[in-house]
Amino acid sequence: MSFDRKIKIAPSILSADFADFGREIRAVQDEGADWVHVDVMDGHFVPNLTFGPPAVKAFRSHVTTFMDVHLMIAPVDPFIDAYAEAGADLITAHVEAGPHIHRTLQAIRATGKKSGVAINPGTPVEAIEYVLDLCDLVLVMSVNPGFGGQKFIHSQVDKIARLRGMIGVRPIHIQVDGGIDAKTAPLVAQAGADVLVAGSAVFRGGSVNDQHVYGQNIASIRGAAEGVLRGRDPS
Repeated sequence: MSFDRKIKIAPSILSADFADFGREIRAVQDEGADWVHVDVMDGHFVPNLTFGPPAVKAFRSHVTTFMDVHLMIAPVDPFIDAYAEAGADLITAHVEAGPHIHRTLQAIRATGKKSGVAINPGTPVEAIEYVLDLCDLVLVMSVNPGFGGQKFIHSQVDKIARLRGMIGVRPIHIQVDGGIDAKTAPLVAQAGADVLVAGSAVFRGGSVNDQHVYGQNIASIRGAAEGVLRGRDPS
């Protein structure tokens, strides 16, 4: 996939109907999703338990766009190969999840997958300054990871702006996850984020039998984000 900084909407399937993941994934893609975001939680690094490699492999058969897998697990290194083999296009690990994030990013890249690093709300951008050249994406958490539906933490807008300046011209996406909707999307887009993860804001009010609502929700978030960027070169 070629690099650009156009706004991308990545619905988090953590907010989808767990009994119908295949149709839910196809529905959001049909309705305009650019990526599919998979939140992997271990009940240890974060207070929730979600998807193992077999589930991600099952999701893969329904993903026709781009699947980014966010590993909220510790330790992370022993599971990189399994999630790569399950079909992730991009694997993101947390800088807080282990002592050797440089080694972790090397391990992700060794699988042939794109690599991402995530930082929690209390983690400064300086924590990843010296590994940016191993990253295809930096994920700024705008809530504390572990659950969907949390309120957006506004201090992360400044962090995104500082990260954007740190990245410069390097082809690294800035992804933001947590409390993203039509109200907060313009804030993070203006600061420099280009991949917006949204869960409840995408799936709210719709279903696989009423999927046009997903399309309306995606269009609303995208339109709000793109609205603040008009007149600027998004490439």
